[in-house]
Amino acid sequence: MKPHRESETNVINIADKFSLFQEHWQPKIVGELNESYVKLAKLHGEFIWHHHEHEDELFFVIKGTLVIKLRDRDLTIQPGEFVVIPRGVEHLPVAQEEVQVLLLEPKSTLNTGNIDNDRTILAPWL
Repeated sequence: MKPHRESETNVINIADKFSLFQEHWQPKIVGELNESYVKLAKLHGEFIWHHHEHEDELFFVIKGTLVIKLRDRDLTIQPGEFVVIPRGVEHLPVAQEEVQVLLLEPKSTLNTGNIDNDRTILAPWL
């Protein structure tokens, strides 16, 4: 039997959850949906070029402006907008100012995708 998580039976206030952490580029799990996690992250600066071999990734911007660079163009995502980055597509998230995002991605998704370095983390539950 899987452990009971707060998000299974309660309303989750996203603003309250964002107030619980300050670090950038370190997603936190706030919910579980089928075989995916709902994660929150604060982004600032430039991440790394990477792709995900087997997972699509949804970025929903809550606050700020996120630019996701692709090899052939840049995508600008404003609050209230989202983009799905398909598996295998190399991308580079960039946040000139702090951005708050909700991520929806399979449980197997690592934040650095195909790259394993000092920025690779396993997202903890918040």
